Amino acid sequence: MHTHVPTFATNAQPLALWGGLECTVNRVGDQYGDQVVRTGHHDRLDDLGKLADLGLRTLRYPILWERTAPHHPDQPDWRWADQRLHRLRKLRIRPIVGLVHHGCGPRYATFEQTAFERHLPRYARQVAERYPWVDAYTPINEPLTTARFSGLYGFWYPHGQSDRLFVDLLLRQCRATVRAMREIRQVRPDAQLVQTDDLGYTHASPAFGYQADFENERRWLAWDLLSGRVTPGHALWNYLRRSGATEGHLWFHVENPCPPSVIGVNHYVTSERYLFPDRNSPTGYGDTEVVRAAPEQRLGLGNLLVQAWERYQRPIAVTEAHLGCTVDEQMRWLAESWQQAEWARRQGADIRAVTAWALFGLYDWHCLLTRCENRYEPGVFHVADGQPQHTDLSRMVQQLAQGTPVEQLAPAGLGWWQVEEIESLI
Repeated sequence: MHTHVPTFATNAQPLALWGGLECTVNRVGDQYGDQVVRTGHHDRLDDLGKLADLGLRTLRYPILWERTAPHHPDQPDWRWADQRLHRLRKLRIRPIVGLVHHGCGPRYATFEQTAFERHLPRYARQVAERYPWVDAYTPINEPLTTARFSGLYGFWYPHGQSDRLFVDLLLRQCRATVRAMREIRQVRPDAQLVQTDDLGYTHASPAFGYQADFENERRWLAWDLLSGRVTPGHALWNYLRRSGATEGHLWFHVENPCPPSVIGVNHYVTSERYLFPDRNSPTGYGDTEVVRAAPEQRLGLGNLLVQAWERYQRPIAVTEAHLGCTVDEQMRWLAESWQQAEWARRQGADIRAVTAWALFGLYDWHCLLTRCENRYEPGVFHVADGQPQHTDLSRMVQQLAQGTPVEQLAPAGLGWWQVEEIESLI
């Protein structure tokens, strides 16, 4: 397979500002939830003009399988996608098209079935043929995180709680990604794979260092698989085999490498974890955010970006930067993400962009979308009243896009999650 040279701005150019909207279509029990509908973006074509007015020129954008062809692979409805992508092209905004976002696939091909990896590449080919000018894709957003939530923790369909199902879901998503990109590149040979996943780090009290070590290896698995790095010498080869992966499943990725053109790092204040003794837990340990339990141990985004660069030596973008909090704290979070990306660049890491995420906010992520409580978190815009309203964060994004130094835009003082050790990085 050919290695495709990224066409995004190089590290020699200023750090770019991208945008993205929370667009999850996930399933809990027998019910699908759609963030694009819930935030109202589904019905507001004029939203795209507002994003152009912010100065955004690259946008993570959903043309999701479950939304376009929910009932049958031969019955796609392209009306919404046609209208939106035509408008983006007219506005000269480059889309990074997402096909599955925390989804399990439509009912006829959910991802515990082999039909998923058969039908998703077919849908990817349809998208590429319909929009041949699109040159960047994320076929499946956060496959590792989705496999954890659906196969290991039981939050989302099919509500599994086993290493076997987690591994099965992860491998099927990764195989589907390889096959989807193969189909896309039959149409658009230079198409870029922007492969996103959450990147954090697990800290622990001494008794649970073994679990932290395991989780810190596991966080790389999706990128490792796609890059063809999971061979018998890999730290998790034996774990994967014990959990049901056949040698054929693992060698598929070695023989069909599909390394990301750009590694998309999604990072939240909850991404770094801390394991502590808990007698009431069946594992013997509890799991919480390091910023609450041991903030002095936090590595911060900059160090994590350098870790990713040293491991893969491939271009990186921060593909989600969002904090559910007051607008001034959201501004501090975006400023910290930007400053730490800049710091990582100074260490030699090839960091291309930071993405202002959840442009129109999101619903019910406080409970990981497991319940419908209609709790809204504003994003760059506030849309709880039905129409996007500018906030101080949207004005900050606009000024960042114009090249204003981030130090001039962040509110004074530390964010609630920050300590001096982290501040010293930036």
